[in-house]
Amino acid sequence: MKCPFCGHSQTAVLESRISEDGNSFRRRRECEKCQKRFTTYERVEGPNLLVIKKDGRRETFDREKIKRGVLKACEKRPVSLEAIEGITNEVEQELLKKDTVEIPSKTIGNMVLRKLRKFDKVAWLRFASVYLEFADLADFEKAIEKETK
Repeated sequence: MKCPFCGHSQTAVLESRISEDGNSFRRRRECEKCQKRFTTYERVEGPNLLVIKKDGRRETFDREKIKRGVLKACEKRPVSLEAIEGITNEVEQELLKKDTVEIPSKTIGNMVLRKLRKFDKVAWLRFASVYLEFADLADFEKAIEKETK
């Protein structure tokens, strides 16, 4: 494992534990050269999922895209990184349980929306505005009205 700070390849594992979801290992490491500490996560790799985009293209599933989208939606909101990681893990686990390896992007977006709605309404609205491609204020008003019913 290379140090993200100096690039040195020798690191020591200080602590290992199973993550809360039980699907990965969290390891606390220290670089033997610069002595800086960092955290890594080790997960079992499941089947390769393909995402079917709106235009019909297929691309390999990337959990980091989900995480980046949720992080952006939760920016400056009281949502912890652990909660964001939890949402990402839950979506990935649900996808891996499906009977198919080809998943429409719409399915993934709807899963994220459902999970965000439970966590933070503002983050939900932010994610929805990008995912559902809100064009103007009326789209925001419709989404808010639908949510409050």
